[in-house]
Amino acid sequence: MSRPYPVVPPAPLPARVTTPLLTLITQQSLDEDYLHAAERRAARAAAAAPDPQAPPADDGAGGSRHLQAAAVLALFGLLLMTAVIQTARNADSTAAGRATLISRIDDQRRVLAREQERIQRDQDAAASATDELTTLRGEAATAQGRLRRLQVRTGYLPVAGPGVRLTVRDAPDDGELVRDTDLRRLVDGLWEAGAEAIAINGQRLSVLSAIRNSGQVVNVNYQPLRAPYVVSAIGDPKRLQADLLDTESGAAFIGLTDQYGFGLTMQNVDDDTGLRLPAAPARTLRWARQAPPSSPAAAEESRS
Repeated sequence: MSRPYPVVPPAPLPARVTTPLLTLITQQSLDEDYLHAAERRAARAAAAAPDPQAPPADDGAGGSRHLQAAAVLALFGLLLMTAVIQTARNADSTAAGRATLISRIDDQRRVLAREQERIQRDQDAAASATDELTTLRGEAATAQGRLRRLQVRTGYLPVAGPGVRLTVRDAPDDGELVRDTDLRRLVDGLWEAGAEAIAINGQRLSVLSAIRNSGQVVNVNYQPLRAPYVVSAIGDPKRLQADLLDTESGAAFIGLTDQYGFGLTMQNVDDDTGLRLPAAPARTLRWARQAPPSSPAAAEESRS
């Protein structure tokens, strides 16, 4: 029976075989670089080492080095002195600029204070003017209201409203004619009864209106009118007729109609726009004066 041969393990492979190719190339290049760097350092160290057999150095080189050091120190001192002088000059210039800037700031503050005072004065003047304007507007509105009331009462403003319409005719069968005095009594009675505006045949009566006869024709505002005379009076229609009969002038006119047989019809107009009275024609007032009020109530009415 043959004996088995001993098993010999295989020898390990060298690192250059098992190491990857890229890694092997990198390591070899690095090793070569390190070797070259070590050789250069050794050469520099050998060149710098003193030769024991060389003669001693000359003392003049040391003196030259001292002179160079002294020159460097002198140059440094000169630069330092220049910097100190320049800094001092800059400090003076900075202080002067700061003083100038502060002076300009103070001047501008004074200018600003004067402008603020002027603005405050202007604002106070504007507020005073606004108050005065408000007062004047109120006075103007009051005066406008008084003007309208006076225009209505004096006849120089068209008006419309309820009231009464009276138609006066001459006596029939060539009887007595209505004269200016008859119409004046009727108008006076209407004013006393509370009429606010009166017109005869479209002629608005004003404070300067005249009712005059010219032959057999009655002229109102210098315009000839003929019967029938339509007298329109704006006022309270519920009281105007009754109050007319209670006045002295109204009662006298009613008496004349009964005496001479004048035709008379009265009609209430309740619609607010039923009666439309035009403005009286403008006339130039030559002279006038205010009569003294007969009573405190009349004085108060004349001021309103």
